[in-house]
Amino acid sequence: MRKVLRWLLALAVFIGALSTAGAATAAQSARSGPTDIKDRLLAVPGMSLVEEKPYPGYRYFVLNYTQPIDHRHPDRGTFQQRITVLHRDTSRPTVFYTSGYNVSTTPSRREPTQIVDGNQVSLEYRFFTPSRPDPADWSKLDIWQAASDQHRLYEALKPVYSANWLATGGSKGGMTATYYERFYPHDMDGVIAYVAPNDVVNNEDSAYDRFFAGVGTEECRDRLNAVQREALVRRAPLEKTYARYAAEHGYTFDTVGGLDKAYEAVVLDYVWGFWQYSLLKDCDSVPADAAHATDQAIWDSVDTISGFQAYTDQGLAQFTPYYYQAGTQLGSPTIHFPRIERKLIRYGYQPPRNFVPRSIPMRFRPGAMRDVDSWVRHHATRMLFVYGQNDPWGSERFRLGAGAHDSYVFTAPGLNHGANVAGLVPEQKALATARILEWAGVASPAVQADPSAAKPLARHDARLDVRDVEREPALRP
Repeated sequence: MRKVLRWLLALAVFIGALSTAGAATAAQSARSGPTDIKDRLLAVPGMSLVEEKPYPGYRYFVLNYTQPIDHRHPDRGTFQQRITVLHRDTSRPTVFYTSGYNVSTTPSRREPTQIVDGNQVSLEYRFFTPSRPDPADWSKLDIWQAASDQHRLYEALKPVYSANWLATGGSKGGMTATYYERFYPHDMDGVIAYVAPNDVVNNEDSAYDRFFAGVGTEECRDRLNAVQREALVRRAPLEKTYARYAAEHGYTFDTVGGLDKAYEAVVLDYVWGFWQYSLLKDCDSVPADAAHATDQAIWDSVDTISGFQAYTDQGLAQFTPYYYQAGTQLGSPTIHFPRIERKLIRYGYQPPRNFVPRSIPMRFRPGAMRDVDSWVRHHATRMLFVYGQNDPWGSERFRLGAGAHDSYVFTAPGLNHGANVAGLVPEQKALATARILEWAGVASPAVQADPSAAKPLARHDARLDVRDVEREPALRP
């Protein structure tokens, strides 16, 4: 009988232990939260799901994140900011990408993401629809507020993606990554900024004139200049074509102030647009004898490179936030046309004010770019700037001073506004790749010992790895 009692007591203790262990496991599971990545993302306060899209080897989410309209006064209203997450694994590094414009909702992978085989968080820039407060207080569209959007999202996602983070972006996105680093230098483990303009003194743009005087070959420059001039010589007949084109598509010109202003703006963008988006070999597509070319040939060449839709109300509307920033903080280029008679140019390069509805007030603040430029020169740490040799936007670029540490400025020979690490000369390509891997915390001992051994960790994916420059009309970085 005593043996039976001892056996029953032991069994009770054993069952109690199992129950306690199960309760402890359940409690631990409750404390650690959800394990599926979608559930973990949606557990972030203010995060909501728009949709999930399948992609082999990844999870891809389109999400909205609640942000303050004014980070200095977060109690004064919020808006929904659109983001996407290309999820690889929470143990991998994360690349924080922004174009500086709208976010694409198609799965894609930027170059640093491929290099480090990581996750990618992509952010839509504030005030680009649908990530725009309603009503829109345009005074809250500035580089500090946008950097604070990134900082707040990073802090929200860092507990999910706890490995190293890198910021990146091309063109205005490269500017955005740089401004983020300036205002929140302790967030990222490294910054890779592609083709980022740096207009420190808005009223001094002679660097652009020097660029256009020497870019490419004389033959190519002559072809482009001749087509641009001929489009102004034939203004009357080609503006009739423009009027028909606008009527067919329902385009209007209220913001810029008329079809004539829009026409000249498109034509004056022509040479700039060619070098921004094309390569020297593409000169073969430019009419060789502009003076004897047909009106249609001149129209087609200008439309292909500059785009006659660009300065219509409909073409400008999407980019109102950019032009607002260009006219309040970023600055904008002004170039001259020494090979075109002054009588042919009525307006010249028009200021950003002409491309923003008059109902939106604007005032330029010259100190913003000087502040960022000074900070980069004296404090840049683990920053990489990549430029294209034949990209006009690289005429005014970021440069490093004596205070910079583990930072680099490289130029890809012959490339345009789509320049990247892959296009650098072999030694710089290897060094840049090695530093990106090191900053991400995934450099192998072999790469640490010899940067020439550095290669992207993920295989190239033609669908994911966007290598072409993001096409936008000229005079938008």
